[in-house]
Amino acid sequence: MKSNNRVLAYVLIVLGLFILIGKWLSFGTFVALVLIVVGMRKVQLMETKIGYVLLGVGGAILLLEHLPLFIGIVLISLGLFYVRSRKVQSNEQVIKRQNLSTSLKWDREPYHLYSQSLWHLVGESDIDLSLAILEEPETTLLFQGVMGDIDIIIPDHIGVEIEATVLFGQIDVGHDRDTGFFNKWMWRSPNYEKMDQRVKLYLSYIVGDIDIKLH
Repeated sequence: MKSNNRVLAYVLIVLGLFILIGKWLSFGTFVALVLIVVGMRKVQLMETKIGYVLLGVGGAILLLEHLPLFIGIVLISLGLFYVRSRKVQSNEQVIKRQNLSTSLKWDREPYHLYSQSLWHLVGESDIDLSLAILEEPETTLLFQGVMGDIDIIIPDHIGVEIEATVLFGQIDVGHDRDTGFFNKWMWRSPNYEKMDQRVKLYLSYIVGDIDIKLH
């Protein structure tokens, strides 16, 4: 019975997507939507490797089928980045960078951490805040883009505030996991205001996998 309900749910999702984008519908789009729906289900079942492969293939087909739509999504994402960076980081001295691809490996040795805003088309970040040498009482980080794979380790001696948003994908925090469509997670460490050093993290991706470990 549950299996039948699951199949019905997938059929309804695909039909709903057909209605929403009917005028752009083609055989390639149909295949891409099926791959994306199945890929999301695989991720929910913790079959993450095959799930993300299916999501990637489906996304690539959609890109080839609807390049102007993809360009529009990128431009909207970049515009929202500029708006949000001004909102959360009013200091003009804050580092602001935009890249097609970003790979941060801040988990291997101590590093100096400054407030900064980063936008990327595709980004991979491994961040261990226990290794961070903070230069300010409060450091603000804004990471935003189209696709992102973020792994963050949060120690208990730093006050941390996080706002994470993923349109498609998952947010994994400790034993809690939100997977699927439009996931948002907000958290503030205990005694945040009393900590001598604090970090604010704003993470936002259209397609993303955010893994946060609290130590």
